Amino acid sequence: MTSTWYVLNTKPCKEEFLWEQCLARGYETFLPRIRAQTVNPRARKVRPYFPGYIFVNVDIERIGISTLQWMPGAQRLISFDGVPASVPDSLIRAIQKRLEEINAAGGELFDGLKPGDVVYIQDGLFAGYEAIFDTSLPGSKRVRVLLKLLQAHRQIPVDLPAGQIKRKDPHRL
Repeated sequence: MTSTWYVLNTKPCKEEFLWEQCLARGYETFLPRIRAQTVNPRARKVRPYFPGYIFVNVDIERIGISTLQWMPGAQRLISFDGVPASVPDSLIRAIQKRLEEINAAGGELFDGLKPGDVVYIQDGLFAGYEAIFDTSLPGSKRVRVLLKLLQAHRQIPVDLPAGQIKRKDPHRL
C-alpha cells in the first residue's frame, strides 16, 4: 500500500509538539502555519493555520491506526464511521500554495484585505474607531488607514502597527 495524507487532531496547543513527534518517527508531516501580526512583542509570531490539527502522510496499513492515535500530543485520527479520512495530495498542495500567498502578503491580517475595506481599530490611541484600510507599509509591520474624525467629508491618513487593526465583521453592526 502507498502513503496517504491523514489528519490528526491534537490536544489543545500541542500542534508543534505532535508535529515534532511525527518527524522523530520519520513520518512526513505538514503543519500549516501563518505569520501573525501581534501588538505584544512577546506573542508568538507564527501560529497554526488550522489550530488543533496537523497532516501526516503515512501508510496506515503498515503502521496501524493506534500508532497515530496514541502518539503523545494526539487526541484522535479524523475518521468517518470508523474509517480514517484521507486527504488528497491536491488539497495539501492547494493549502501550501495559499499559505505562501498569505505569508507573502504579510500574514493573516492582510489575507484578502484590500484598499477600501473597512477595518476596526482594536488597540492604541484610536481604539474603538472604524477606518478604511489604505495600504500596508513596505518593510514594516505597519499599515496606513484612513480615519474620519470630526469632519465627515475628510479622511485623515494614520499609520498604525498592523496588529492594532482587524477586518470589520460584516455581520456586526
